[in-house]
Amino acid sequence: MTFSKIKNKDGKRIKDKSTIIFNKDIIISGIPKEAYQYIVNGNSAIEWIMDQYQIHKTDKEHREAKIIDDPNDFSDDPKYIFNLLLRIITVSLKTIDLINQLPKFEVKDD
Repeated sequence: MTFSKIKNKDGKRIKDKSTIIFNKDIIISGIPKEAYQYIVNGNSAIEWIMDQYQIHKTDKEHREAKIIDDPNDFSDDPKYIFNLLLRIITVSLKTIDLINQLPKFEVKDD
C-alpha cells in the first residue's frame, strides 16, 4: 500500500493522500483530507494501518532464513486488509465528525 503521487506547483512529485494504491489492481480514491485528522500513536489511523499491514521481509540478522512476515496470512479472508482499510477510513471520518459536534471544552477558574 502506498499513496499515489502528484506533481506540485514546482513540478516535484508529492504524496496524494486522497488516493491509496492498495495493490497493482486496486486503487482507493476520493479520501477526504479530514480522514487523516483521526490520530493513533502519532499518525493518522489510515497511515498506521498502511504501515502495520505491509509485507515485511526478514530482518538483517536472519536473512538466510528468508522469513517473510505477510499480514495476508493472518486471516483466511483474502479481502481482510482491504476491508479493514475501508473501515478505518469510515471510522476516521465519522469520529472526526462526532468530535467536531462536541461542545467546546472550557475550564472555569474559581
